[in-house]
Amino acid sequence: MKNYEVVKEFGSGNFGVARIMRHKETKQLVAMKYIEHGRKIDKNMAREIINCRSLRHPNIIHFKEMIVTPTHLGIVMEYVAGGELFDRIYQEGRFNEPEA
Repeated sequence: MKNYEVVKEFGSGNFGVARIMRHKETKQLVAMKYIEHGRKIDKNMAREIINCRSLRHPNIIHFKEMIVTPTHLGIVMEYVAGGELFDRIYQEGRFNEPEA
């Protein structure tokens, strides 16, 4: 985690904490899912990471790197501002084709 500094914690769930982080050299914002080692990290999580690393599409959040500390796993992803997609869908009801 030495290359990143915490900007803001923006969520938590069953698997860990999500934080907005800033890369110390490039100043680029990223999203990091921070997961404690233990039962929550299993082969399903490993498969998910492998799948995310292989995806390359302009409309899918890009996986950047994985960081392992003695106590946690950090999954670093592209940061996309704008809030939760689910909340927007819930508020709008439906989108027209260009918005979708």
